[in-house]
This record gives sequence, structure tokens and C-alpha cells, in this order.
Amino acid sequence: MWDKKSRFTMLVEALSPDLYRYAYWLVGDQDIAEDLVQETYMRAWRSLDSLREAGAAKAWLITTLRRENARRFSRKSLERVDVDVDTLEATIGSDDKLEVRALHQALRDLSTDYRDPLLLQVIGGFNIREIAEEMNLSTGAVTTRLFRARQKLRAALDGERDSEVSK
Repeated sequence: MWDKKSRFTMLVEALSPDLYRYAYWLVGDQDIAEDLVQETYMRAWRSLDSLREAGAAKAWLITTLRRENARRFSRKSLERVDVDVDTLEATIGSDDKLEVRALHQALRDLSTDYRDPLLLQVIGGFNIREIAEEMNLSTGAVTTRLFRARQKLRAALDGERDSEVSK
């Protein structure tokens, strides 16, 4: 049987890239994403004995990370800054950045019912059954939500392209 430190080290080595990728997508900032992953591992260390199945570790850590991100907003109020539109447009630059920003915005605009399963699948690498277990849904409900999420994204991005063409 592995001791706590060995189990934890194995989790960190195996799942850090996935956790960081998911955290970075959530926050869009390298430093905050790294902090989220660290906070997630600190909580995981304290609760490691409650993890009974090694196969559930990824889902457990992703859930912990999502909750840690939510705690971030409950702990402090975010500072709002007025941004000059001309300055913003000058910093954006290329069309690729615009497309990535449009995709990120379209994903953020999705309701959590659609966004969460899609991110768990695309970024987290979970299959439909795992997502269903994670979200306490049937596999049919997850399949439907994934389908609708993709439809909504496609419609949002097509609408964005249509508005760019008409300018």
C-alpha cells in the first residue's frame, strides 16, 4: 500500500497538465491558473484520505478546482477598470487573436449547463459516462447538453462572422 505522500506525488505528476490546462481556460491568466492548481492540491492533500478510488482522482480534482475558482470570487470583489476602445483594439492585433477571443466569449456566454460538460469533455478529457457521474446526470442528458452546447457555439460564432462580413 502506498503512503499518503507517494499517492499524492503520483496524482500531481499524472494530473498536473490536465488541471493546469483546465484552470488556464477558466481564468485566462497563467499566474492565476497556477495559483488555482496549487490551491486545489493543497485541498487535495488535506482530503486525500477520503479518496477511495484512484480512478476518480481526476474528476475529484477537477471538481475541487472548479470550487476553488468559485471561492476566488466569493473572497474578494473584482476591481473594474474602464478601458479605452481604441487602446483595446490596438492591443488585439491579429485576426487569430480575434477568433480565439470570439470563441472564448462564446464559451463564456453559454450557460453553465452547457459549458461545464463541454469543458469537461474537451479540456478535461472526460468521456460522457464520467461527465454524467461528475454532474449527477444521465448519459443521455450529457449527450444532449454536449450537442446543444456545440449548436449554440456554432450559432454564436456564425453570427460573429456574419456581423464581421456585413461591416
